[in-house]
Amino acid sequence: MSDLNFRINKDVFYKALQTVNGAVASSSPIPTMSGIEIEANQDMIVLTGSDNDISIRSVIKNDKDNQLFFVEEPGTIVVDHNYILDMVKNMDSDEVQVQNIDGTLTQFTGNNVDFKINGFNPSDYPAIDFNADTTPFTIKASEFNDAAAKTSFAAANKETRPVLMGINLKSENGRITFTATDSFRLARYVLSAEVEPFNITIPSKTIGQVKSIFADGDISISVSARKIVFVQNGVTLQSNLLEGAFPDIERLIPSSFSRKLVVNRSALLMATARPGFIKTDNMTIIRMQINSADDIVVTSRSQEIGESHENLQGVVSYEGDPLDISCSANYLSDAVRSLNNENVTVLFTSEMKPFILKNDEDDQKLLQLVLPVRTYN
Repeated sequence: MSDLNFRINKDVFYKALQTVNGAVASSSPIPTMSGIEIEANQDMIVLTGSDNDISIRSVIKNDKDNQLFFVEEPGTIVVDHNYILDMVKNMDSDEVQVQNIDGTLTQFTGNNVDFKINGFNPSDYPAIDFNADTTPFTIKASEFNDAAAKTSFAAANKETRPVLMGINLKSENGRITFTATDSFRLARYVLSAEVEPFNITIPSKTIGQVKSIFADGDISISVSARKIVFVQNGVTLQSNLLEGAFPDIERLIPSSFSRKLVVNRSALLMATARPGFIKTDNMTIIRMQINSADDIVVTSRSQEIGESHENLQGVVSYEGDPLDISCSANYLSDAVRSLNNENVTVLFTSEMKPFILKNDEDDQKLLQLVLPVRTYN
């Protein structure tokens, strides 16, 4: 292993460590995967964290106006992610000296503090290929994160069907459609973007990392058959894709509706939240008995706990025949929270057919679908 000795700005170093730490394996049969790899040469310092599914690299470079580091001896080390984050965070100086002493033993020095920590052999750390296989396209981080936030909550959290544990991104006809479903609900968001066609499914964990790392500005994205790569300002995040065919969701969405409810968003949220403590099998089921705009009763009942009844307030209008429909309160409230308008439009077909929620009936960007449940009240 090469010797290593460099000085670096503490804040810059700690921020880079935090960034790559998001991908480090919390538990792995490969001990080095719990470490952060740090490679230093005269031109740059490169930090890498990975759990084999997600890998993050942060590159620190000097420029003519800002000397962030100085490398006396190039080299590579791998240090446990928990130890190094704690050490650097608690250093008593604006600069940190990092020096390999012997084998895997590395010293971290501040003004009056120094730590000597045993790390891992860098030769045991896997070689990670961060090269993109395809031509990248650019998208605003805020737009990507907004589309992901409005859909990711509907992804499955159980491994019964792994492909459902993420967001499907399908690019065609000048738009990217974000879709997530756990088979009981569905969330879809359409983002305008002129990019080459693709159809991939990104793990939910990856979506969370993208949001935490890339908050503003433009992101460069490359998509291939097996991975997706995000790049911005010296930080690269790449992730494996979920395997398997994502379901054809278009056939799940009703094409016509016989009833339309327009209701104040906040009022509907409160009506679904209030009976949250009334659970059966750890789930709150609400029943909506809709007779007219002035007569909508929301009921929740549990044999063990009790029941609640509420006359829904904030109704703007209701069109169609009476309806008696039940659903998960959590699924309904999650869908409503993703909408932005003061009023929400809910479109129904029948008691046991999926119903959809939109900001308004003409909204072509965002759609939420909830599957009813059968009750025997």
